[in-house]
Amino acid sequence: MANITASMVKELRERTGLGMMDCKKALAEADGDMEKAIEDLRKASGLKAAKKASRVAAEGVVMTKIADDGNYGVLIEVNSETDFVARDENFLNFAEQVLDVAFNNKSADVASLLEGGLEDTRQALVQKIGENINLRRVERVEFEDANAGIVESYIHNNKIGVLVAITGGEESLARDIAMHIAAVNPMVMRAEDVPEEVLAKESEIYSAQAKESGKPEEIVKKMIEGRLRKFIAEVSLTEQPFVKDPDTKVGGLLKEAGADIVQFVRFEVGEGIEKEEEDFAAEVAAQLSN
Repeated sequence: MANITASMVKELRERTGLGMMDCKKALAEADGDMEKAIEDLRKASGLKAAKKASRVAAEGVVMTKIADDGNYGVLIEVNSETDFVARDENFLNFAEQVLDVAFNNKSADVASLLEGGLEDTRQALVQKIGENINLRRVERVEFEDANAGIVESYIHNNKIGVLVAITGGEESLARDIAMHIAAVNPMVMRAEDVPEEVLAKESEIYSAQAKESGKPEEIVKKMIEGRLRKFIAEVSLTEQPFVKDPDTKVGGLLKEAGADIVQFVRFEVGEGIEKEEEDFAAEVAAQLSN
């Protein structure tokens, strides 16, 4: 059996980014053959990545990239299991790689973006970091005519990201609107865009609440109508008070600038993902079992 030296373990660690014990074990099993050890670790990486894929990844980052001419932008969300890993340099480098590929390919299809090299990189990162890593979603916003409008973005602490497309306005206005969307999280662009099923559900809730008041039916009806109007104003971007000037509605701000909003996309890390609840002892035990 080959003698596994400290320098061999060090070299394998540098080439794979894996832990000392993993590298020492791989070299022993490969009888000191460095290349075979690397090959075996790569195979194990795929296996471990597959096992970790079932674990909930609800932390991570959002990132955006805008074309130099301002007519195109892309927004991505890449997830990890913990916020600690979401701040790791290796994880952030991978997210930047994904962003560049999505931007250059002008693609929002997660499966096609992960084909080939990116998926290999993802699996290697899962092996190195020991957490499930996912490209969750990608969105792109583009004007076919470069002079038709402006696409701008806003990122808040790498946790909330917005792309917005406007016509007839300046970059500064588009960025202000993007910042507002990040802060207030509108459901739709305009009041008429609120889905009928959402209105029906809200109406049902308000009706039940109003009837409990014991007031006459006519007054109950007016209460429901008033609450619905308030709800629509709260969730519609153009009806919302502008976050930097609450006396002005976003719609009024756009009108004053001779601008119009065409599209917006907002990502918040982990939204809609059900996180697993673990106590500290369970978390430590889970980490020790990796």
